[in-house]
Amino acid sequence: MTFDDTTSPAGQRRLRRVAKLCEGHGLRVQKSVFEIVADEKTLLTLLHDLDQIIDSDTDSIRLYRLPADGFDHVQTLGIAQVQPHRGDLVL
Repeated sequence: MTFDDTTSPAGQRRLRRVAKLCEGHGLRVQKSVFEIVADEKTLLTLLHDLDQIIDSDTDSIRLYRLPADGFDHVQTLGIAQVQPHRGDLVL
């Protein structure tokens, strides 16, 4: 999942709330990119909670769903490293 950055004070507050919520569900791999492993119920709850935080007229969140073995095929360049996910998060 990724979200757009903004410079307004209100936007920054929303983005901090989004980041805190996402950090509770997965790994922050870049400033505004998170890897989250979730079942359907958890995903729906997360999407609902995100929708309550963002301003749908100005904010942008993108969600990319991977196949079950998606993390087995992650490639990185430069200093990026594949981060292990906690086993209890993989559902």
